[in-house]
Amino acid sequence: MQPRTRTAGRVTGNRSVGASARDGASADSPFTVVDLFAGAGGLSEGFRQAGFSVVAASDNDPDAAATFARNFPNARLIVGDIRAPGTKEKVLDAARRASILVGGPPCQAFSQMRNHTRLIDDPRNALYREFIDVIQRSRPMAFVMENVTGMDQMGVRDQITSDLAIDGEYDVVPQVLDAADFGVPQTRKRLIFTGVRTSLGMSPPRFEGTRATEAISLVRFNGTHPPRYKIVAQEEILSGRLSKALFDSDDLSVVSAADAISDLASLETGARSDELLYDELPAPRSAYQKMMRSGAGSVITNVQVPRINRDTKLRLGGVPQGGNHRDLSEELLERYITGHRWGPNNGSGRLSRRHFYAYRRLHPAIWAWTLNTKADAAYHYKFPRALSVREFARLQSFPDRFTFTTDPRRGVIEGRHDGGPAHSRYRQVGNAVPPLLARAIARQLLAELAGVQAHVLRRARTG
Repeated sequence: MQPRTRTAGRVTGNRSVGASARDGASADSPFTVVDLFAGAGGLSEGFRQAGFSVVAASDNDPDAAATFARNFPNARLIVGDIRAPGTKEKVLDAARRASILVGGPPCQAFSQMRNHTRLIDDPRNALYREFIDVIQRSRPMAFVMENVTGMDQMGVRDQITSDLAIDGEYDVVPQVLDAADFGVPQTRKRLIFTGVRTSLGMSPPRFEGTRATEAISLVRFNGTHPPRYKIVAQEEILSGRLSKALFDSDDLSVVSAADAISDLASLETGARSDELLYDELPAPRSAYQKMMRSGAGSVITNVQVPRINRDTKLRLGGVPQGGNHRDLSEELLERYITGHRWGPNNGSGRLSRRHFYAYRRLHPAIWAWTLNTKADAAYHYKFPRALSVREFARLQSFPDRFTFTTDPRRGVIEGRHDGGPAHSRYRQVGNAVPPLLARAIARQLLAELAGVQAHVLRRARTG
């Protein structure tokens, strides 16, 4: 490894903290970011909002890459498998110019780990290994790695922390964070590893949210048919303040589903156009909606609402706000209610377990549950319809100026997932890190790094 150097005003490794104009860096930001396994760019969007310059990103999915390119036109985009030598060299070239590396490498084998097997040695975790290798060979000031909490549940947290520390080169702190505790209108837990170079003399920041998810929950009451769902306070002292915030549409600290998407309730099922003038929508009804619309111009995109079949519409009529398949009557649990044959049939004449996740309606007064990558992950709280990609994006905290798209080329492309353009957009949103969660992480990390930089500058001036 090359020796570390310290220069007046900047803490560096084997590159300067800034980046050249050709890399898309903002002139007023001394800290630059490269996003590996970037997807559509949720982490990048959060870091950009916090004041970092996103200079480069890589991903193997051409459709997600098209979305990233549209929303980060000045960033260098590297599309391809990071394991390919040509792609890897481009990634390393970009990483060596950056202050911070971020990313969420897929880790396929954690659910089948055994105590005698190290996570990094499993061949199924090659992409995770590539992420660590890029850190080791580029030696950024800091990094942020996110992944699913299943990693933590399988007891591999210490292994990952050790791998990322790179023989003491980095001080690494893991934390489980819930996006709803950081102003995102969706509960979404993620395991976050934050690492900083030990030579900087700073500790990795720890992140503290509102703790709303501990204090407030949606509870099912069986006294009526169908059952009703109510917001219940779990902790008296904490919940008083947070309940007030949840029901205050001007408070951005805790945000409900209605605060996120009520201005989009009039979107029509099956409409051909994927764009709409804001003039055709009601005025923003919450501080969150105002924030999401900021900078979007006169047009809102990704507003198509997919059609649903008659059976699904009938079932949604039997599911209350906040409810799910447990609230369906015996009649509505029949596989084919109207006789129309659609989807897989298990031969029992009843819905199978694989269908249960699909019949879930949002509750307007609390955040959404965790969205997945499919359009039927959640249905509207007021109308028997699916959500548009834009409503998914709102619940993920993507601003309206962020448009989801796909590569215009048709057919099979290396790295493309099956399902077509519409499914790809839902998939991109569902797989993303919520930008407001990323922004909270980035803001605190930025404050710590700025403090280190100021300290170095003072030392240089005093000689």
